[in-house]
Amino acid sequence: MTLTAPATQAEPAGTSAATVEFRGLRRAFGSTVALDGFDLTARPGELLALLGPSGCGKTTALRMLAGFEHPDSGDILVDGEDVTRVPAHRRDAGMVFQSYSLFPHLSALDNVAFGLRMRKIRTGERRARAAELLDLVGLADRGDQYPHQLSGGQQQRIALARALALRPRVLLLDEPLSALDAKVRLNLREEIRRLQQELGITTLFVTHDQEEALSMADRVAVMRAGRLEQCAAPAELYARPTTAFVAEFVGTMSRVPGRLAEARDTVEVLGRRLPLDGDAPEGALDVDVLVRPEAVRVAADAEGTARVVATAFLGSAIRLTVRLAGATEVKADLPTHEAAALAPGAPVTVTLPERPVLVAPRTA
Repeated sequence: MTLTAPATQAEPAGTSAATVEFRGLRRAFGSTVALDGFDLTARPGELLALLGPSGCGKTTALRMLAGFEHPDSGDILVDGEDVTRVPAHRRDAGMVFQSYSLFPHLSALDNVAFGLRMRKIRTGERRARAAELLDLVGLADRGDQYPHQLSGGQQQRIALARALALRPRVLLLDEPLSALDAKVRLNLREEIRRLQQELGITTLFVTHDQEEALSMADRVAVMRAGRLEQCAAPAELYARPTTAFVAEFVGTMSRVPGRLAEARDTVEVLGRRLPLDGDAPEGALDVDVLVRPEAVRVAADAEGTARVVATAFLGSAIRLTVRLAGATEVKADLPTHEAAALAPGAPVTVTLPERPVLVAPRTA
């Protein structure tokens, strides 16, 4: 089942897509700094994912946009209007929480209509709009049921419909899928993305799940320690990370010892001289070369000094863990038919393709 806007809906939520700007936000909770000069702009109509480890400040940023938290300094603008000190109920933002936060004593229809009732929308109009939203999220036949009668995925759809009922300029999603099982989570993230594109509503999505962010977002903002590390389209973020942190946080990455040339424009790694992707770090010439598993080439070689130590079946590919000389381990993804003969213990040679690589200071 997919989420499809009903043809009768005359004024869908999000038709006026907003620009959202975070400017120099700082927020500390005692000695803990949650945001430290955070700058980011969400473009009209895009789905922007805030991705990062626990404690990086992504939820704090979202709650500030919703009006539930206020910065110690900095500004939040929506379509150029400063909303930094505007109360939450006047922000024109819809928010969906991880825990659903449905009212257990209200039916699905009344949950969706709750915000409209608070705005004193007439009974007939609010029930009609709530019914439209239930239809939009594929639950038109569940309006008279209560939260305890619905599955987790259905409850999250109700929460989404409630957030959209007020036709907000911005939709905020705070890890809305993390409490669901894997299959429901996969289906619902695809449907949320389809719905967001149909409505064209500017959406900020907080998650710590990199696969979720890369599969759903127009752009992904990777955060670390209250600051923005990089914001880019998923393909660019994966293929051209600008920092070692982004490279290792987004997708699988191996570190292979290398040595910079004196000119610091190339690096010698696994017997090859490769150009650099980005600037070389200052300091020692000994560095780590960061490589994705699909960029590592592995071939059976009776005289090879590397050994396969583990294999993992991934469907169309098999991921090998290969131990190099010096106990360094590297991940390599090979087509299943190529890797089938490379069992643990097999001697192999490992090479990298002739392409630029990202390097980072050598780890201990």
